[in-house]
Amino acid sequence: MCLLLVLGLAIAVAYFYREIVVKGKRCTSKAKLHGKTVIVTGSNTGIGKTTALDLAKRGARVILACRSKQRGEAALEEIKRDSGNNQVVFMQLDLGSLKSVRSFAENFLKSEPRLDILINNAGVQMQGRTADGLGLMFGVNHIGHFLLTNLLLEQLKACGPSRVVNVSSMAHYFGKIDFDCLNTHKALGLGTSFMEVLQYYSDSKLCNYLFTHELAKRLKGTNVTCYSLHPGAINSELARNINSTLQLFLKPLTAYFFKNTEQGCQTTLHCALQEGIEPFSGRFFSNCTVKEVSDKAKDDAASKKLWELSERLCGLA
Repeated sequence: MCLLLVLGLAIAVAYFYREIVVKGKRCTSKAKLHGKTVIVTGSNTGIGKTTALDLAKRGARVILACRSKQRGEAALEEIKRDSGNNQVVFMQLDLGSLKSVRSFAENFLKSEPRLDILINNAGVQMQGRTADGLGLMFGVNHIGHFLLTNLLLEQLKACGPSRVVNVSSMAHYFGKIDFDCLNTHKALGLGTSFMEVLQYYSDSKLCNYLFTHELAKRLKGTNVTCYSLHPGAINSELARNINSTLQLFLKPLTAYFFKNTEQGCQTTLHCALQEGIEPFSGRFFSNCTVKEVSDKAKDDAASKKLWELSERLCGLA
């Protein structure tokens, strides 16, 4: 009887978690985006692709900014078909190459007269080095988006009110910034074990929040606002580079306890579209709700130091 009670309780908890946490809240904005232009990085797969599809259905001109030409063009055709919107464009962007980021920004500014929403969604969870010798997670998850945002800021200001949305993670709570390592090795860390990679991913997500925190301060007095967010635990391709045996073990768990991409893009859409959240510029959202963060994520000195280091590394200083 005791075993049955424990089993019943476990099932009830699992059901509650799935119904309340996994399904979560949905973006309630009914905004239409005809005449508006949106960039979504990493939009050939996962929540980026689902975000782009929703925005296309709302009538936006959506720029799919992706590294893979083949996968980007496949996503382009699929989003056009499913949204009925032909104002969807693929533009190649490799966030692991500062040259590619600059080329993308230059081509975009030459060909597109406006930018209303920039969604920095792309991310990786693996060790390696970028084309510029930066640690891969630091370079792609933070520096590439940092440079892209700064190169497009004037366009965003000219088309305001506009928004920058940075997809971070609750993992930032476990993050730390080792500035000595960044200055010496241009990486968040050098280890390659599973736990070390997970730590550096968390560190990169803290970078995302500190970037948003500092950006909001620098945008005061303009008509551009910015937000960071936790999309939830997503059953997507982010962890495709982890050990295949571990992936096999995790598959049934992620299928039940993780959000699908439609559920996972709701907070991104909330930050991009929801009316009246402008006073929360610079804040962190989860489950379509503004959340408090740890003191280290609101550290003014650390956010300023990271900004200045980032400027130097991508040649803006």
